[in-house]
Amino acid sequence: MSELIRTNSENNDFKKLITELDYELSIRNGDTQFQYDIYNKIPFIETVVIAYSDQEAIGCCCFKRIDNEMIEIKRMYLNINHRGKGIASKMLNEVESWATEKGFSIAILETGYKMTEAIHLYKKMRYKQIPNYGQYADNPESICMSKQLS
Repeated sequence: MSELIRTNSENNDFKKLITELDYELSIRNGDTQFQYDIYNKIPFIETVVIAYSDQEAIGCCCFKRIDNEMIEIKRMYLNINHRGKGIASKMLNEVESWATEKGFSIAILETGYKMTEAIHLYKKMRYKQIPNYGQYADNPESICMSKQLS
């Protein structure tokens, strides 16, 4: 059974999970990961969700404000030993609920084409592929997605 908490990016468990995420991304993406690193820095963010199992931090997800309507999902990660149990969907639902509570109506995100599990999750959660935006516009390795929040 997992538990979700809302916190911010100063949380030490979040920092530990981000280190795990960055390591996994460097393995999967190899030499191309450097191009994403500058966009994955989060100096401070107040909207972080962490998943725990038996008091161990096992996953995280957060969002940042883009404008008055839109947020961007960032730093979605679940430890490999806990995948396939619905925890990632619960984290994403919690982030979306939090964004909706704050008055946002659209979520966008970017993932890499090699992140097949993430792409599957986002499609299952009703995200639709959109043209690559912002810093990802000309990156053929990026897949950008969007969802209208309820």
